[in-house]
Amino acid sequence: MKVKNKKNAAVYIALIIMAFIMILPFVWSVLTSFKTQAEALRIPPQILPSSWSFKNYKAVSEVLPFATFFMNTFLMVVFRVLGSVFFSALAAYAFARLEFPFKNFLFVLVLLQMMVPGQIFILPQYMIVSKLGWLDSIKALVLPGIVSTFGTFLLRQFFMGIPRDLEEASVLDGCSIWKTFWKVMLPLTKSGLVSVAIFTALFAWKDMMWPLIVNMSIDKMTLSSGLVNLMGQYSVDYPQLMAGSLIAIVPMVILFLLFQKQFVEGIATSGTKG
Repeated sequence: MKVKNKKNAAVYIALIIMAFIMILPFVWSVLTSFKTQAEALRIPPQILPSSWSFKNYKAVSEVLPFATFFMNTFLMVVFRVLGSVFFSALAAYAFARLEFPFKNFLFVLVLLQMMVPGQIFILPQYMIVSKLGWLDSIKALVLPGIVSTFGTFLLRQFFMGIPRDLEEASVLDGCSIWKTFWKVMLPLTKSGLVSVAIFTALFAWKDMMWPLIVNMSIDKMTLSSGLVNLMGQYSVDYPQLMAGSLIAIVPMVILFLLFQKQFVEGIATSGTKG
Protein backbone atom coordinates (compact mmCIF):
# COMPACT_ATOMS: atom_id res chain seq x y z
CA MET A 1 0.00 0.00 0.00
CA LYS A 2 2.85 2.36 0.86
CA VAL A 3 4.51 1.66 -2.50
CA LYS A 4 1.24 2.41 -4.31
CA ASN A 5 0.81 5.67 -2.37
CA LYS A 6 4.36 6.69 -3.22
CA LYS A 7 3.72 6.01 -6.92
CA ASN A 8 0.51 8.02 -6.82
CA ALA A 9 2.28 10.89 -5.07
CA ALA A 10 5.04 10.85 -7.70
CA VAL A 11 2.45 10.94 -10.49
CA TYR A 12 0.60 13.85 -8.87
CA ILE A 13 3.83 15.78 -8.37
CA ALA A 14 4.82 15.22 -12.01
CA LEU A 15 1.36 16.36 -13.20
CA ILE A 16 1.51 19.48 -11.02
CA ILE A 17 4.96 20.35 -12.41
CA MET A 18 3.79 19.87 -16.01
CA ALA A 19 0.62 21.88 -15.36
CA PHE A 20 2.70 24.70 -13.89
CA ILE A 21 5.01 24.68 -16.92
CA MET A 22 2.03 24.82 -19.29
CA ILE A 23 0.20 27.63 -17.47
CA LEU A 24 3.31 29.74 -16.80
CA PRO A 25 3.31 31.53 -20.22
CA PHE A 26 -0.36 32.49 -19.76
CA VAL A 27 0.28 33.81 -16.25
CA TRP A 28 3.28 35.76 -17.51
CA SER A 29 1.14 37.29 -20.29
CA VAL A 30 -1.44 38.41 -17.74
CA LEU A 31 1.24 39.97 -15.53
CA THR A 32 2.91 41.67 -18.51
CA SER A 33 -0.39 43.24 -19.59
CA PHE A 34 -0.39 45.28 -16.35
CA LYS A 35 3.24 46.40 -16.59
CA THR A 36 4.83 49.39 -18.25
CA GLN A 37 7.11 48.93 -21.25
CA ALA A 38 10.17 49.56 -19.07
CA GLU A 39 9.07 46.92 -16.56
CA ALA A 40 8.37 44.40 -19.36
CA LEU A 41 11.91 44.84 -20.76
CA ARG A 42 13.72 44.96 -17.44
CA ILE A 43 16.68 42.61 -16.89
CA PRO A 44 16.52 40.65 -14.63
CA PRO A 45 12.79 40.19 -15.26
CA GLN A 46 10.35 41.93 -12.95
CA ILE A 47 7.64 39.43 -12.04
CA LEU A 48 4.93 41.68 -10.61
CA PRO A 49 3.98 45.12 -11.97
CA SER A 50 4.63 48.13 -9.76
CA SER A 51 0.99 49.19 -10.02
CA TRP A 52 -2.05 47.21 -11.19
CA SER A 53 -3.65 49.41 -13.84
CA PHE A 54 -5.90 48.70 -16.83
CA LYS A 55 -4.30 51.49 -18.86
CA ASN A 56 -2.86 49.02 -21.41
CA TYR A 57 -6.30 47.51 -22.00
CA LYS A 58 -7.77 50.98 -22.43
CA ALA A 59 -4.96 52.06 -24.76
CA VAL A 60 -5.20 49.02 -27.01
CA SER A 61 -8.99 49.38 -27.21
CA GLU A 62 -8.53 52.96 -28.42
CA VAL A 63 -5.90 52.02 -31.01
CA LEU A 64 -7.66 49.02 -32.58
CA PRO A 65 -11.34 48.58 -33.60
CA PHE A 66 -11.94 45.49 -31.52
CA ALA A 67 -15.68 45.49 -32.19
CA THR A 68 -14.99 45.14 -35.94
CA PHE A 69 -12.33 42.50 -35.32
CA PHE A 70 -14.71 40.49 -33.14
CA MET A 71 -17.48 40.67 -35.73
CA ASN A 72 -15.21 39.57 -38.59
CA THR A 73 -13.76 36.76 -36.51
CA PHE A 74 -17.20 35.66 -35.36
CA LEU A 75 -18.51 35.48 -38.95
CA MET A 76 -15.44 33.58 -40.09
CA VAL A 77 -15.73 31.07 -37.23
CA VAL A 78 -19.47 30.51 -37.68
CA PHE A 79 -19.28 29.84 -41.41
CA ARG A 80 -16.16 27.70 -41.08
CA VAL A 81 -17.74 25.62 -38.32
CA LEU A 82 -20.99 25.10 -40.25
CA GLY A 83 -19.17 24.19 -43.45
CA SER A 84 -16.60 21.99 -41.76
CA VAL A 85 -19.14 20.02 -39.72
CA PHE A 86 -21.50 19.54 -42.67
CA PHE A 87 -18.96 18.54 -45.34
CA SER A 88 -16.85 16.50 -42.92
CA ALA A 89 -19.93 14.52 -41.83
CA LEU A 90 -20.88 13.82 -45.45
CA ALA A 91 -17.38 12.68 -46.40
CA ALA A 92 -16.94 10.67 -43.21
CA TYR A 93 -20.25 8.82 -43.71
CA ALA A 94 -19.28 7.99 -47.29
CA PHE A 95 -15.89 6.61 -46.27
CA ALA A 96 -17.32 4.67 -43.31
CA ARG A 97 -20.55 3.23 -44.76
CA LEU A 98 -20.77 3.49 -48.52
CA GLU A 99 -19.02 1.35 -51.11
CA PHE A 100 -17.56 3.04 -54.19
CA PRO A 101 -14.49 2.58 -56.42
CA PHE A 102 -11.09 3.54 -54.95
CA LYS A 103 -12.62 4.31 -51.55
CA ASN A 104 -9.59 3.21 -49.54
CA PHE A 105 -7.19 4.94 -51.93
CA LEU A 106 -9.11 8.21 -51.67
CA PHE A 107 -9.18 7.97 -47.88
CA VAL A 108 -5.42 7.48 -47.87
CA LEU A 109 -5.13 10.70 -49.87
CA VAL A 110 -7.23 12.42 -47.20
CA LEU A 111 -4.90 11.14 -44.49
CA LEU A 112 -1.85 12.23 -46.48
CA GLN A 113 -3.21 15.76 -46.53
CA MET A 114 -3.09 15.77 -42.73
CA MET A 115 0.65 15.08 -42.92
CA VAL A 116 1.40 18.00 -45.25
CA PRO A 117 2.05 21.46 -43.76
CA GLY A 118 -0.89 23.76 -44.41
CA GLN A 119 1.43 26.51 -45.68
CA ILE A 120 1.88 24.54 -48.90
CA PHE A 121 -1.73 25.23 -49.87
CA ILE A 122 -1.61 28.99 -49.24
CA LEU A 123 -0.45 29.93 -52.76
CA PRO A 124 -3.07 27.91 -54.71
CA GLN A 125 -5.78 29.00 -52.28
CA TYR A 126 -4.76 32.63 -52.72
CA MET A 127 -4.87 32.27 -56.50
CA ILE A 128 -8.37 30.76 -56.34
CA VAL A 129 -9.65 33.53 -54.06
CA SER A 130 -8.01 36.16 -56.28
CA LYS A 131 -9.58 34.72 -59.45
CA LEU A 132 -12.98 34.77 -57.75
CA GLY A 133 -12.50 38.43 -56.85
CA TRP A 134 -12.93 37.74 -53.13
CA LEU A 135 -9.77 39.39 -51.80
CA ASP A 136 -10.28 41.74 -48.89
CA SER A 137 -13.67 40.27 -47.98
CA ILE A 138 -15.26 37.96 -45.41
CA LYS A 139 -15.71 35.29 -48.10
CA ALA A 140 -11.94 35.08 -48.48
CA LEU A 141 -11.63 34.26 -44.78
CA VAL A 142 -14.23 31.50 -44.92
CA LEU A 143 -13.38 29.56 -48.09
CA PRO A 144 -10.25 27.56 -47.05
CA GLY A 145 -11.76 26.43 -43.76
CA ILE A 146 -15.11 24.96 -44.81
CA VAL A 147 -13.55 21.52 -45.34
CA SER A 148 -11.69 19.77 -42.54
CA THR A 149 -9.47 16.74 -43.12
CA PHE A 150 -9.21 16.12 -39.40
CA GLY A 151 -12.99 16.40 -39.03
CA THR A 152 -13.48 13.82 -41.78
CA PHE A 153 -11.12 11.40 -40.07
CA LEU A 154 -12.62 11.93 -36.63
CA LEU A 155 -16.25 11.53 -37.71
CA ARG A 156 -15.40 8.47 -39.79
CA GLN A 157 -14.28 6.79 -36.56
CA PHE A 158 -17.65 7.59 -34.98
CA PHE A 159 -19.65 6.30 -37.93
CA MET A 160 -17.65 3.07 -38.00
CA GLY A 161 -18.49 2.49 -34.34
CA ILE A 162 -22.26 2.55 -34.93
CA PRO A 163 -23.84 -0.92 -35.32
CA ARG A 164 -24.83 -1.70 -38.90
CA ASP A 165 -28.14 -3.12 -37.67
CA LEU A 166 -29.49 0.42 -37.24
CA GLU A 167 -28.57 1.33 -40.78
CA GLU A 168 -30.01 -1.88 -42.21
CA ALA A 169 -33.23 -1.40 -40.27
CA SER A 170 -33.67 2.10 -41.68
CA VAL A 171 -33.12 0.80 -45.21
CA LEU A 172 -35.75 -1.91 -44.67
CA ASP A 173 -38.14 0.81 -43.52
CA GLY A 174 -37.70 2.52 -46.88
CA CYS A 175 -35.23 5.25 -45.96
CA SER A 176 -32.96 6.58 -48.66
CA ILE A 177 -29.22 6.98 -48.14
CA TRP A 178 -29.68 10.68 -47.38
CA LYS A 179 -32.51 10.07 -44.91
CA THR A 180 -30.56 7.30 -43.20
CA PHE A 181 -27.61 9.63 -42.83
CA TRP A 182 -29.63 12.65 -41.68
CA LYS A 183 -32.24 11.01 -39.45
CA VAL A 184 -30.49 7.92 -38.08
CA MET A 185 -26.71 8.11 -38.24
CA LEU A 186 -25.93 11.80 -37.75
CA PRO A 187 -27.73 12.21 -34.38
CA LEU A 188 -25.68 9.31 -32.99
CA THR A 189 -22.42 11.21 -33.57
CA LYS A 190 -23.36 14.27 -31.53
CA SER A 191 -20.20 14.25 -29.40
CA GLY A 192 -18.05 13.89 -32.50
CA LEU A 193 -19.82 16.78 -34.23
CA VAL A 194 -19.28 18.96 -31.16
CA SER A 195 -15.59 18.03 -31.09
CA VAL A 196 -15.16 18.93 -34.77
CA ALA A 197 -17.01 22.21 -34.20
CA ILE A 198 -14.81 23.12 -31.22
CA PHE A 199 -11.57 22.25 -33.01
CA THR A 200 -12.62 24.16 -36.12
CA ALA A 201 -13.63 27.18 -34.06
CA LEU A 202 -10.33 27.09 -32.17
CA PHE A 203 -8.20 26.80 -35.31
CA ALA A 204 -10.21 29.52 -37.08
CA TRP A 205 -10.07 31.90 -34.11
CA LYS A 206 -6.29 31.75 -33.86
CA ASP A 207 -5.61 31.65 -37.61
CA MET A 208 -3.36 34.60 -38.37
CA MET A 209 -1.47 33.87 -41.59
CA TRP A 210 -4.38 33.44 -44.00
CA PRO A 211 -6.43 36.48 -42.83
CA LEU A 212 -3.25 38.57 -42.91
CA ILE A 213 -2.55 37.54 -46.51
CA VAL A 214 -5.99 37.97 -48.09
CA ASN A 215 -7.37 40.97 -46.15
CA MET A 216 -5.31 44.15 -45.92
CA SER A 217 -8.01 46.65 -44.92
CA ILE A 218 -8.22 47.08 -41.16
CA ASP A 219 -12.02 46.88 -41.24
CA LYS A 220 -11.75 43.38 -42.80
CA MET A 221 -9.16 41.99 -40.39
CA THR A 222 -9.74 39.40 -37.70
CA LEU A 223 -8.50 39.50 -34.12
CA SER A 224 -5.32 37.53 -34.76
CA SER A 225 -4.32 39.49 -37.87
CA GLY A 226 -5.44 42.81 -36.35
CA LEU A 227 -3.11 42.39 -33.39
CA VAL A 228 -0.19 42.52 -35.80
CA ASN A 229 -0.83 46.28 -36.02
CA LEU A 230 0.51 46.55 -32.46
CA MET A 231 3.93 45.41 -33.64
CA GLY A 232 6.00 48.28 -34.96
CA GLN A 233 8.86 48.04 -37.42
CA TYR A 234 11.54 48.73 -34.82
CA SER A 235 9.83 48.16 -31.47
CA VAL A 236 6.91 46.37 -29.87
CA ASP A 237 4.83 47.59 -26.95
CA TYR A 238 4.67 44.23 -25.19
CA PRO A 239 2.22 45.21 -22.41
CA GLN A 240 -0.31 46.47 -24.98
CA LEU A 241 0.27 43.41 -27.16
CA MET A 242 -0.36 41.11 -24.21
CA ALA A 243 -3.47 43.08 -23.27
CA GLY A 244 -4.83 42.79 -26.80
CA SER A 245 -4.04 39.07 -26.91
CA LEU A 246 -5.88 38.43 -23.65
CA ILE A 247 -8.92 40.32 -24.93
CA ALA A 248 -8.84 38.14 -28.06
CA ILE A 249 -8.74 34.79 -26.24
CA VAL A 250 -11.60 35.44 -23.79
CA PRO A 251 -14.35 34.03 -26.10
CA MET A 252 -12.38 30.83 -26.72
CA VAL A 253 -11.85 30.30 -22.98
CA ILE A 254 -15.59 30.73 -22.40
CA LEU A 255 -16.36 28.33 -25.28
CA PHE A 256 -14.09 25.65 -23.83
CA LEU A 257 -15.55 26.02 -20.35
CA LEU A 258 -19.10 25.67 -21.72
CA PHE A 259 -18.35 22.61 -23.87
CA GLN A 260 -15.54 21.02 -21.87
CA LYS A 261 -17.48 17.79 -21.27
CA GLN A 262 -18.33 17.28 -24.95
CA PHE A 263 -14.81 18.18 -26.00
CA VAL A 264 -13.15 15.64 -23.69
CA GLU A 265 -15.75 12.98 -24.46
CA GLY A 266 -15.35 13.38 -28.20
CA ILE A 267 -11.57 13.07 -28.10
CA ALA A 268 -11.61 10.19 -25.60
CA THR A 269 -14.10 8.07 -27.54
CA SER A 270 -12.76 8.76 -31.03
CA GLY A 271 -9.77 6.53 -30.43
CA THR A 272 -11.93 3.53 -29.52
CA LYS A 273 -14.21 3.59 -32.56
CA GLY A 274 -13.87 1.33 -35.59
